Amino acid sequence: MSSGTPTTDAAERVTTPAPGRACGSCSLCCKVYEVAVFDKPAGEWCLHCTPGHGCGIWRTRPDYCRDFHCLWMTDEGIGPEWKPERSKFVVAFDRVSDCMNVQVDVDHPDAWRAEPYRSQFRRWSEVLLQDFRTVLVNVGKTVTVVTPGGDVELGVMGPHDSVGFELRMTPEGSAFDVVKKQAPAA
Repeated sequence: MSSGTPTTDAAERVTTPAPGRACGSCSLCCKVYEVAVFDKPAGEWCLHCTPGHGCGIWRTRPDYCRDFHCLWMTDEGIGPEWKPERSKFVVAFDRVSDCMNVQVDVDHPDAWRAEPYRSQFRRWSEVLLQDFRTVLVNVGKTVTVVTPGGDVELGVMGPHDSVGFELRMTPEGSAFDVVKKQAPAA
């Protein structure tokens, strides 16, 4: 995948570091993601991480952490401005939905709105939406879907909520809206 167009085939997506890429002093993934095995919520530093230095249990870290590589690590076409410690967010593809997830550092909630990021997210969303996949920006539990024409704020997403599409007819032809599909009440 290059910074111009994300691959639409998950099987083609690289999941190992690109040549010359290493986490180095970046450890933002250790803050922005939930890690259930440690009972670590998203938005808080992992107790095993020393920010700027990395994981204290690197050799014995859980598979969830071991198998994770952000887009900056795997795509050599992504420039240095996309490295999470610099951009203040982590971009990765969700293993289940194959949507692009942007996990934003809660201490920098608008970082993803800055350029060149916002424009690139819109270009990527144009490609992804052809397959009904999305660019999801997560700031804490609040989710925004980036579309080519703008952002759709879905608000707080529950653990069983999902993103859906509703087709509608317009004078120009068919169009769709991005909507939050709430899980049925138990």
